[in-house]
Amino acid sequence: MAIISSKQPSEPSKPAKKQQKKPQPQPVIEDLLQPQATVEEQGKQEQSLRPHTFADYIGQKDLKEVLSIAIQAAKARGETLDHLLLYGPPGLGKTTMALILAGEMGVDCKITSAPALERPRDIMGLLVSLKPGDILFIDEIHRLSRMAEEILYPAMEDYRLDITIGKGASAKTRSITLPKYTLVGATTRAGALSSPLRDRFGSVQRLRFYEPEELRKIVLRTAELLQTPISDDGALELAKRSRGTPRIANRLLKRVRDYAEVKAAGTITQNVAATALELYQVDPCGLDWTDRKMLSVTIEQFNGGPVGIETLAAATGEDIQTIEEVYEPYLMQIGYLQRTPRGRVATPAAYKHLGLKLPNEQLSLLSRSDL
Repeated sequence: MAIISSKQPSEPSKPAKKQQKKPQPQPVIEDLLQPQATVEEQGKQEQSLRPHTFADYIGQKDLKEVLSIAIQAAKARGETLDHLLLYGPPGLGKTTMALILAGEMGVDCKITSAPALERPRDIMGLLVSLKPGDILFIDEIHRLSRMAEEILYPAMEDYRLDITIGKGASAKTRSITLPKYTLVGATTRAGALSSPLRDRFGSVQRLRFYEPEELRKIVLRTAELLQTPISDDGALELAKRSRGTPRIANRLLKRVRDYAEVKAAGTITQNVAATALELYQVDPCGLDWTDRKMLSVTIEQFNGGPVGIETLAAATGEDIQTIEEVYEPYLMQIGYLQRTPRGRVATPAAYKHLGLKLPNEQLSLLSRSDL
């Protein structure tokens, strides 16, 4: 009797629970999925900013022609591409070029960076996972460890991976045959590569800075992908302030897009672009606040130089490495700063850009033969 009485209250409780579940509508779940789909669409839109073919890749005309010939020849012979080393300043499209090579050859591209390959098994795992014809892209390849380089030597030249098993007198070396692949290395400091590693690349190519007209086309293409209205004059204004680098051009475009949507009618014109970039402290030559600070400190506090790098770092509040690797290269490329044995010297172009008058003693200093 006790068992029957315990079952009887449980039976009516079951339909009561079912009745509570029935009113729950499924459209609520569908509504929750709608914002997720929107986020995925935005992610795909951001990923599509990179060109996928040489036809969509703007600039680097000579390099594209060289690589196109290499691709056609390799396809005709049924071979893989030679190992390729790409070097140049950051933001010029080295990673994009590797992805385009893989797409043109119809193979996969595995992307990694040298600092991520700390242990031997890291690079061994990558090499073993490659399929015939694949492209292995290593960014900042000049930062590879010595052990990783030694593993790459036979892997690049003989497509062989040597593995040491055991330790001491009982150690044995086993060789694993690798499929023929293409190693594409990218670096901002080609001189930092060791000679044995650099000599194993079949082709060494340099990426150059972009012209304003090339950057204008890149800005227009990016704006179209981002569905941002922009005029030709607005795109050219952005291109002139991008330091010849597509990455900077795309970054400035996104910031100016924010300004145009909030402060203007939404369309990026020349006036809107100029006003926005002045707000972000990017002048018509592409100099930011720190660039102008370096020039003004050199001119106003040290009479235009020469001034030592340590003194300049202390006066500007920047560390020496940042000045030498981030700010000085562009200032020297546009002729605003000179690096002399006695120190850094501001040029007449820097005085003119800042609206300052060049003193006579500085003019005589710049005309000396030892500079």
